[in-house]
Amino acid sequence: MSLKQQAIKGSDIDERLAALVTNSNAVRAIAAAVEGTLGPKGLDTMLVDKYGEVVITNDGVTILTTMEANHPAAKMLINIAKAQQAEIGDGTTTATVMAGALVSEGVDQVVKGVPVTRIIEGIRAGVTKAVQLIQEKASLVGGMDDPVLRQVALIAGREHGDIADLVVEAARMTGAEKLKDPSFKLSDTITSEEGAENEVFLGVIINKQRLSKHMPKEITNAKILVVDDALEPEEIEDEALATEAGFARYQELQEQFNSNLKKITELGVKAIIVDRGVDSYAEEVLTDAGIMVVQRVSNKELLKAAEHTGARPIKRTGLRKETANLTKYLGKAKKIYEDEKLEHIRILGGKGKPMATVLVGAATEEVVGERERIAKDAAASVQASVKGGVVPGGGAIELALAREVEKVRESVRGMAVYGIDCVVEALKRPFSQIVANAGFNPLEKIGDVVAAQLKEGRESLALDCDSGDVADMFELGVVDPSMVKLHALKAAGEIAEAILRIDTIIKKKEEAVPKTRADHFEESEF
Repeated sequence: MSLKQQAIKGSDIDERLAALVTNSNAVRAIAAAVEGTLGPKGLDTMLVDKYGEVVITNDGVTILTTMEANHPAAKMLINIAKAQQAEIGDGTTTATVMAGALVSEGVDQVVKGVPVTRIIEGIRAGVTKAVQLIQEKASLVGGMDDPVLRQVALIAGREHGDIADLVVEAARMTGAEKLKDPSFKLSDTITSEEGAENEVFLGVIINKQRLSKHMPKEITNAKILVVDDALEPEEIEDEALATEAGFARYQELQEQFNSNLKKITELGVKAIIVDRGVDSYAEEVLTDAGIMVVQRVSNKELLKAAEHTGARPIKRTGLRKETANLTKYLGKAKKIYEDEKLEHIRILGGKGKPMATVLVGAATEEVVGERERIAKDAAASVQASVKGGVVPGGGAIELALAREVEKVRESVRGMAVYGIDCVVEALKRPFSQIVANAGFNPLEKIGDVVAAQLKEGRESLALDCDSGDVADMFELGVVDPSMVKLHALKAAGEIAEAILRIDTIIKKKEEAVPKTRADHFEESEF
């Protein structure tokens, strides 16, 4: 073949792989943005918007969701990180790094002539095997007092001991049964305040203040009414109000509302939490009755308060019920008070479900935001550990999995073995990046650790990032939730397959925006 023919053939290959290479580059760029944060020696990233507002963070999902990314493949990877965060609450950086490695290795194999379908076949087989092995190798947590929970919180919390202690205490207060509830997220109990002291307590916080300073600041042994509506008279349309019948209906509704307020005071209610606004007359009546009212409470906080106090949220129309029936809707709490310094309401000792709140404080707004993200990661990891157990961290388990997955080559047909190789390399990437971030040579240390694992028969061996020596991660207390690893690997496999399958990129035509009557009017006038 002449040089000219070779050049023409090479050009055809380049054009055929243009979409794949472009997508691979975009994914690699996204992975590179977060890989420097991985491991105990990982560094922070500063994100700056056009107004000069700064976010300094080590949190992978925060970086990914805050950074500017326009490429479609990059957005696909970011969406996978979001899904990982929503499902588990941690492990987004690991998922992103492994996805980047899978795509990069896959493209390298395609360039060498391996069909994409064979690579995908191998990736599926490799990921399936790795997922199975993680499930088998996970060690279950021995109850809520197991010391491993603090180690999980410490690693996920980037070695912030105070935050780890808060999160573990909150987990113990909440209990294993609640932590295993699919609808409950321990990370939702985390809140942060500038100038606050670190604290964990049984109760909930409402980030609002009393409706009036003349209302009681503190109440004990309180009956609580939760109104999932406005505490105002029922509305009547202006057109109806202009009629005699409409005005009579308006007066009837006003009288009914006044009667409802009287029933509330007769029931001995001492605190009312309202989703929307409160009528000015109601404010006056309830203030005179010594009732604390909190209005315009977010739906999330309102439901948490109801669950903790045992209250059943009620609509304003429901207040028409007989007094005996309304009693069933009331909740109770040992103490409710307003923290004037932090400008929020605390509800403690509710008779409903026990609910812990972790309050994380710091000196500045930027720092308090990062500490809250750290605490949420720690809480998510502790909950995942209670649900699915733990595995050795520091990249140790991934290196052990890589050796096991490599054996799958023997049972895979044809060129699919190259897809297996992609999974093997992707499994090595977290350890390599952790080592690189610690200032050591990844190739050298992979060799040392793999040899040590084989010699000693311990899959928990990895690298001590302080000394550079091979060490047992369990002995060092470096442990990760198996669910984090499991979902990160699944997510990486899914995004890699989706991107590798893209053969062509076509820009969609812009859809014509239908003209409004106003547009036609303007055209006819001018």
